[in-house]
Amino acid sequence: MKILHKMYDWLIAAASGRYAMPVLFVVAFIESSFFPIPPDVMIIPMVLAARDKAWKIAGVATFASVIGGYFGYAIGFYGYDLIAKPILEFYGYAHQFEVFKEYYHEWGAWIVFGAGLTPFPYKVVTIASGAVDLNLWVFGIASVIARGMRFFFVAWLLKKFGAPIQVFIEKNLGMLTIVFLLLLLGGFAAVKYM
Repeated sequence: MKILHKMYDWLIAAASGRYAMPVLFVVAFIESSFFPIPPDVMIIPMVLAARDKAWKIAGVATFASVIGGYFGYAIGFYGYDLIAKPILEFYGYAHQFEVFKEYYHEWGAWIVFGAGLTPFPYKVVTIASGAVDLNLWVFGIASVIARGMRFFFVAWLLKKFGAPIQVFIEKNLGMLTIVFLLLLLGGFAAVKYM
């Protein structure tokens, strides 16, 4: 865990550095397939330091995350046994993968959307999507919408409210996105059954 703390500290420092945007791109890309630290760690201080660049920062994170998601998809599609299975086992999701694999083709878009928006490790879903050969268009559209909503929402909060909202976001981002997802799904269910 010491190495994670060192990486975290390095990313916080990089967020205020000269190469913050390229580092954000790399972090958002690799987080979508294997890296354990989410890009929010960089997005928050970057937006606070340059609120006028909030949309650009969120856009870079979204683009890199979706491209990185396709890399995770490729890991699952081309190397599940060799690469993906050990990654899933490392994060403790191998058993869960087997359980939801059965439902994946029916609910794949919602699974990708939910993982892209919430704190659930998106990398698990990108790899799983490739392993079960989820339709690439479905995967891509769900990823763009979910990751975009997540990163642009964080950027909007920081742009609008500044530093006072930082602690609130850091403490409650997971709960907020889960509540938002439940409200969204509830809205779709209400429309369908009314």
